Amino acid sequence: MELLDLALSMENDLEAFYRKQAELNEGNSLQKVFLILAGEEENHAAILRSYKKDIVLPFKDSNILTNVKSIFKEMTDFKMEIKHIPNQLDIYRMALEKEEESVKFYQDLLDKASEEQSKKVFGYLIKQEDTHCIILEELVKMTSRPEEWVESAEFGLREEY
Repeated sequence: MELLDLALSMENDLEAFYRKQAELNEGNSLQKVFLILAGEEENHAAILRSYKKDIVLPFKDSNILTNVKSIFKEMTDFKMEIKHIPNQLDIYRMALEKEEESVKFYQDLLDKASEEQSKKVFGYLIKQEDTHCIILEELVKMTSRPEEWVESAEFGLREEY
């Protein structure tokens, strides 16, 4: 499997993961978030497919191919030992980890790319995945504050949220 095929597989696997999470969270606010993220990953795969013939990856013998079959292929549904269904915060944190892995993967490809078209495509995908990270970080922050913050005058001024 070439690196580009691995990237396509990663995007397809992440899209499938988000669609499955949307299905598992049908009827609550998580469903919409995961459907949006799944659509984004679907667009990334389409970009990779459309530029596949123009992207040059001269480093086919990279160790990543022997060490990684697929980043998301072997993942199971997110479960916690105590809870049957993870809470919203747990799911956002897991999705953030996946997006951060995608950023690292594309950054590695960008660092090794020599062709301008390859650099352009991988740079774009890094920006997109980084935007997903920012969104998920904000969702984690907004979701965790009620559990972590105590609002009281005696504790001084707090930033608004």
